[in-house]
Amino acid sequence: MGARNSEDRLIDWLRGEIARRGLPDLLGGDVAQLTLSGDWAVSADQQLESVHFPAGLPANRIGRRLVGVNLSDLAAAGAEPRYAIATLAAPGGFDHRSFFEGLLDAGQEFGLALAGGDLAGSSQIHATLTVFGRRRPRGRFLRRDLARAGDTLWLGGTVGESAIGRLLLARGAAATPKTLRLPASPKVPSRLRRAARSAISRHLEPEPQLALGAWLSTRQRAAAIDVSDGVLLDLERMARESRVGCELDATALPLSAGFRELARLLGQDPMPLALTGGEDYVLLFALPERVRPPARYRAVPVGRVTAEVESRRDAVVRLLGAELPAGLSKGWDHLAR
Repeated sequence: MGARNSEDRLIDWLRGEIARRGLPDLLGGDVAQLTLSGDWAVSADQQLESVHFPAGLPANRIGRRLVGVNLSDLAAAGAEPRYAIATLAAPGGFDHRSFFEGLLDAGQEFGLALAGGDLAGSSQIHATLTVFGRRRPRGRFLRRDLARAGDTLWLGGTVGESAIGRLLLARGAAATPKTLRLPASPKVPSRLRRAARSAISRHLEPEPQLALGAWLSTRQRAAAIDVSDGVLLDLERMARESRVGCELDATALPLSAGFRELARLLGQDPMPLALTGGEDYVLLFALPERVRPPARYRAVPVGRVTAEVESRRDAVVRLLGAELPAGLSKGWDHLAR
């Protein structure tokens, strides 16, 4: 037998890292052998270099981002994260170990165990994660189609901040494995530097709202979706699935400190950016009028469900307190671009 190739060495190292963290070693072949019982939610999401994250992003941050965006889907289902299958295609010289360190660190924070995957070579980085989440004890899976007339619409956190982070990165901001560097132009004033770094971090390493999703899963009825493509577009998706009309109050949208100033510094109109920027990864949900989330989740009411309609085509979202410029997309659509 010849010397073992680098893929084998990487897997040996990965198993050592898993053992060092006290996690179950589920690696061992071309298939993951899992014992599953009960109800499970499964989701897959991918991250493409120069599409979802900038070229040159440190490998550990790519791994962490991959976990965050995937677990946001489980949060929107109210599911408890358990297992993940990772696939990674990357060019020669890519720091695979750093990537998996980021993935394992982020997964361990949320109870996610790596159960297998696949490696390949590629001219660009392309990473995919398939996540398995279990229905929580005394909980139920959340769905998009359970909004009803009279419900209140809520957001689980601020919107638009990730879009600011994306714009700052496009203007020359950069990330090392542990630090963030602001762009030279436009120069960010000292009073806004903390907000700017927060926006970059929010874009690169989103925090899935799993605790809020868990609470929503215990409600008698709740509709939920995570805001990945923009508040307005994702609300329209919920409205269509629930066959309802909605009103969204733009003046009620929760915005992070410094958001408006940073948007203007970057030559952007703040409100359209908040409504359509996307990749906020907070939960947008509908609850019966008298039901309020606990204060610890810092959710904000942003509108209401107005009526039930006959078909998905009749599900209209009426925007109050703002107007979008003519021709502006309501959110991110990969196929439309």
